[in-house]
Amino acid sequence: MNSASNDAIELSILMPCLDEAETLATCIRKARRFLELSGVDGEVVIADNISTDCSRAIAEAEGARVVLVERRGYGAALLAGIAAARGRFVIMADADDSYDLLGLMPFLEKLRAGTDLVIGNRFRGGIAPGAMPPLHKFLGNPAISFLGRLFFAIKIGDFNCGLRGCVRDRILALDLMATGMEFATEMVVRSALAGYNIAEVPTTLKKDGRSRAPHLRTWSDGWRHLRFLLIQLGSRTTSASARAGRELAANSTRPPGRRNLPPR
Repeated sequence: MNSASNDAIELSILMPCLDEAETLATCIRKARRFLELSGVDGEVVIADNISTDCSRAIAEAEGARVVLVERRGYGAALLAGIAAARGRFVIMADADDSYDLLGLMPFLEKLRAGTDLVIGNRFRGGIAPGAMPPLHKFLGNPAISFLGRLFFAIKIGDFNCGLRGCVRDRILALDLMATGMEFATEMVVRSALAGYNIAEVPTTLKKDGRSRAPHLRTWSDGWRHLRFLLIQLGSRTTSASARAGRELAANSTRPPGRRNLPPR
């Protein structure tokens, strides 16, 4: 595993953090263990959203590199973390000990093979009892994923999985903007619209190790995901209509016999 002083490495394991003192050390140890066991040249990066507990001290003591992110939000933390990452590839996961940080090799193998974005699928890999609220498991996540597939023809079964990997420079080139939980959806949709190669791999989800309530807010965050999908769909439809109008106008100004006729 490379030290944080090295400039070019293969993989950055990135975790957003806001008051995760209960589980952060465990997550960092698992991530570092994966790098050691696999022989991958990498680092562990904690994008800290100005935690008020001892999360930053824990991260530093466990050998992770800490990036301070003053702008609050899941997306804001990940955007800053990706920008600061030194790896060619970035694999991101929550810092609540719910994801299998020792099982990252399928994600890395896809990235090495040329995939731009790799999403975990918890429904294929297995969701432990109590790991996901029933409303999220049976309505929220399936609905958002269904609409994403319907609107944008993206063959992904779990749009909101927090365990995902990407080619750092390709994701930065998208200039993503979402600062909240909808960042997860924006990353998938904008990658698809850009023609990126997207794949998914099964992953597991277990009950997290926190004693407090999660940061996720079911209805408000769910609406942010849905609103983003609708805005992107509307923008895409408007752009398509504008292109069709320009083509029609250009065609109508050509002399007879030189117009673009439909194929026979």
